[in-house]
Amino acid sequence: MTPNPFVGVVYHWLGGLASGSFYVPYRAVKRWSWETYWLVGGFFSWIIVPWFLASIMTNRLAATLHATPADTLFWVYFFGVLWGFGGLTFGLTMRYLGMSLGMAVALGYCAAFGTLIPPIFHGVFLSSVLPSQSGKVIVFGIAVCLAGIACAGKAGTSKEREMSESQKKEAIREFNLRKGLLVATFSGVMSACFAFGLDAGVPIRRLTLQNGTSPLWQGLPILVVLLLGGFTTNFVWCVFLNFRNRSGREYFTPTAAQAPMLWNYFFSALAGTTWYFQFFFYTMGETQMGRYRFSSWTLHMASIIIFSSLWGIGLHEWRGASRRTWTWLFLSLFVLISSTVIVGYGNYLGTLTTK
Repeated sequence: MTPNPFVGVVYHWLGGLASGSFYVPYRAVKRWSWETYWLVGGFFSWIIVPWFLASIMTNRLAATLHATPADTLFWVYFFGVLWGFGGLTFGLTMRYLGMSLGMAVALGYCAAFGTLIPPIFHGVFLSSVLPSQSGKVIVFGIAVCLAGIACAGKAGTSKEREMSESQKKEAIREFNLRKGLLVATFSGVMSACFAFGLDAGVPIRRLTLQNGTSPLWQGLPILVVLLLGGFTTNFVWCVFLNFRNRSGREYFTPTAAQAPMLWNYFFSALAGTTWYFQFFFYTMGETQMGRYRFSSWTLHMASIIIFSSLWGIGLHEWRGASRRTWTWLFLSLFVLISSTVIVGYGNYLGTLTTK
């Protein structure tokens, strides 16, 4: 399969749309604790949907995983566990900062660590990425992406300074800037471990291709193992909260006086399924990026912030903001969109040098 970086950019945009949208269905969940709806959605995003799609889209999934070296399975799973800490606190980031500012801060850290660490670890960043013209363009695109994330953070900070406490609570009921920034920093750094897990899963990728899987779906078996690690972390924490907060009864209480059970399960399942599709499209986009597939992480992060910012506008999180704040917001969107085009072009140049 001949890589097509511009098609890859479109796939990453679709993944960003899924990630930027996944939290919206959770807003329709009524009278359930966070830990309850987060775990219900997690069963779909980390267990049910990954196994189902990998089973039907790849060849001999069980045989592929059985033949994978134990150390590969361990590291992919371990990075998934670490990523799980970032994932479970990502929801808290939304609660304290809202979708726009929360994603900007968390994904800023995530973009920097997740994009640059793998090529540096493998010793190719200085030896083959920076010396090439295509590599220079990609690195410039990464820098533009980080600048766009900084602009998004500036917009969020400006909004926070201008809005009254009542306006903050109306848009984000549990708004807390200090607590939110701490949680977002931790979440962003730990979330970058997902990129490390994908990198560690290269042997799984090779085995599934040997078993006849289409190159477009080669990343799906890695997600099965990686997300199992993330599920472990989230499951332990959510069950602990269920016991501590005595919220476990919410899974089974069908009375109308408590919660609309069927709708809560439906919206949680919808949120979880939507969340998974970010990486479904991510693995597709990664196959199109050529020799510099590590740049996919930057494209993913930029796309997430673009669409989460648009959702933030649609959900009135920016209501009451000044023209100055709106200028920062639209500047961030312009810069982030530009970064995806630049990174895509850099990967296109890379495909030309390999022909």
